[in-house]
Amino acid sequence: MKFLRTLSAAAFALTLAVSSQAQTAKQDIKDAGHETKEAAKDVGKGVAKGTKKATKAVVRGTKKGVNKVAEGTEKGAEKLERKTK
Repeated sequence: MKFLRTLSAAAFALTLAVSSQAQTAKQDIKDAGHETKEAAKDVGKGVAKGTKKATKAVVRGTKKGVNKVAEGTEKGAEKLERKTK
């Protein structure tokens, strides 16, 4: 009888130990999921920031190019006007 109680107590303790480890593993998986989610958010923000910066640089470069072409056209028109007079 005493052996049976000891065996039951040991089995109960083993069950508690295994279930507590299972809870820990489950929580670890949840935590990993949350960390992955936060990392994805950070990556998204970085991509958005880089895209914005690149877009602004393209706009500035395009404006600069358009202005250079306009200046060249203006100079060419002035030369043509002088030659035709």
